[in-house]
Amino acid sequence: MNINTVIEYLKKELGYEDLPSSYYTHIAEWVAWWKGYHKPFHHFVERGSDNRLIDRELYSLKMAKKVCEDWASILLNEKTEIVIEDKKSNVFVQGEDGLGGVLGANDFWEQGNALIEKTFATGTGAFVLRIDGMRVSGERIIKDKDASIRIEYLTANHIIPLSVQQGKIVDVAFVSEVLRRGKNYIYIETHILNDKNEYEITNRYFREDEGKLIPEPLPEGVIESFVTGSNIPLFSIIYPNIVNNIDGSNGLGISIFANAIDNLKGVDLAYNNFNRDLKLGGKKVFLNRSLVQYDENGNAITPDDVAQQLFLQVGDEGMVENGSKPIQEYNPLLRIQENKDAIQAQLDYLSFKCGLGTKHYQFNAGTVVTATQYMGDKQELVQNAAKHYIVIERALISLVRAILWIGKEVIGATVKPDTKIAVKFEDSYIIDKESERQRDLQEVRDGLMQKWEYRMKWYGEDEEKAKMMVGAELSDDELMGFGDI
Repeated sequence: MNINTVIEYLKKELGYEDLPSSYYTHIAEWVAWWKGYHKPFHHFVERGSDNRLIDRELYSLKMAKKVCEDWASILLNEKTEIVIEDKKSNVFVQGEDGLGGVLGANDFWEQGNALIEKTFATGTGAFVLRIDGMRVSGERIIKDKDASIRIEYLTANHIIPLSVQQGKIVDVAFVSEVLRRGKNYIYIETHILNDKNEYEITNRYFREDEGKLIPEPLPEGVIESFVTGSNIPLFSIIYPNIVNNIDGSNGLGISIFANAIDNLKGVDLAYNNFNRDLKLGGKKVFLNRSLVQYDENGNAITPDDVAQQLFLQVGDEGMVENGSKPIQEYNPLLRIQENKDAIQAQLDYLSFKCGLGTKHYQFNAGTVVTATQYMGDKQELVQNAAKHYIVIERALISLVRAILWIGKEVIGATVKPDTKIAVKFEDSYIIDKESERQRDLQEVRDGLMQKWEYRMKWYGEDEEKAKMMVGAELSDDELMGFGDI
């Protein structure tokens, strides 16, 4: 799919004349680094001894993907919780056990984690809600309990902002490649907030032919256009929470490693040097021609090629005519430690530039550090994770509200779109929880934190239950153990 073809269509057919397209060149480069092969850098040509050109490929650690994987593991993992106050709404969204409902039916936790990884690679991602089995009368939605909600997970190269207000994408086109009955189609879905402050969603299908979009009939069950009757967007945008310093972004975010490309190159250069030293560092044995035999076809046979260990000495005192030894051995230096140090230095620079701190990638697992050292090394990671949590939390809450709105207005479920929603992130990976708990316990003893506040934080109780469990009878002596609070 050529995104420029779609942008040209939006310009000519729908009147979006000023849509920029140059930014997608950056996105394509980021995708290449995420895949681990950026041809302008990783491919090179060497000239052989016979003047022949030889294509070579640089060895790569593929660290761009690893960086994005690590951020995804930190920001959205199996212990992340979405807390929905209204019980019926909670069951509708995530089932009785937190693994069902709409999120469970759409493999949300697995697919959502994958989207975070791709978002941090491409700079932007989107959760897009689509309604299967929906019916409309005119342009308005008819409630149907048999309708269902589908979540699409799209990355920056499938997102074209159409209107941006205060850095927030308001109108947008989502572009997907669809394989239907063995044929490839391009699906363009636009979400436009109309003059009545209601979202109008339009679906279009095309075939791409020589850089042009050829309209195709919509598949059965897909409605060409409808008005939701609400200003609640049926999409939720996510991005790394860092300022974009590239012009022409049009509301799209920036890759987490966009300003660390030189560092990615440095890692691969160091790793390539390591592998080249290993490849070229095998033992070399140089034989005088007098020790080489030849078969009937004129092919050379060296001593190791025959099952023979007894040879006649050639010349005096192991010397031949020109004064050199008949056998010379050469063992190149592998420079293991120097190469390891170079790779480690480049990894330190890379992790620093990507917000993970300078010591995120260390290959000295045998070293023992104290909790204080651990927190000191992780401090930058903790701060940056807290910053990214802001965007992820907002996106998840927006997604859940949109799901509940569809549940009420389209499916007719007994849910409350305005119920209280909160997101609890699991950050024990980057924060020493035991040290934090000890600190909170001391604050309870010092009177800086209430006992019921402690229970709310560490036992997951609501305020009413926490106060009831604490009661008035607890003495200060009972605060000495965790289990007594």
